[in-house]
Amino acid sequence: MLGIAAQPTSHGCEYAQACKNKSAIAKNVYFNVTREPIMNSKKQSASARHILVKTESEAEKIKQLIAKGADFGVMARKHSSCSSAKRGGNLGEFRPGQMVKAFDNVVFKLPLHVVHGPIKTQFGYHLIETIYRD
Repeated sequence: MLGIAAQPTSHGCEYAQACKNKSAIAKNVYFNVTREPIMNSKKQSASARHILVKTESEAEKIKQLIAKGADFGVMARKHSSCSSAKRGGNLGEFRPGQMVKAFDNVVFKLPLHVVHGPIKTQFGYHLIETIYRD
């Protein structure tokens, strides 16, 4: 995969500078001076989208609409209380441990491209679709 040698920045944080361009983050990122890997290529990452609602029954109704052909992104924009709703529920790429455990259990263990849920967390009820996993 793509390797990036992060350039020193005026504030001395090479990794933060590399993170500014999320699409440029690769599996192996190295500090210029130490050449020590700061991201392990074996670490898993995933991308998912979700719809967050207050009640389980609301989540079930939305899931049924999606099963009948409604577009997930449209349903997220219309029903989700999460700020990701404006992006069709897309949460971008993340690693295990960045989301709550119940969410991670779905994203990193269950089949891709399937709408899972409702999944209860402290935030409400989620419908989750994992887009990809590395």
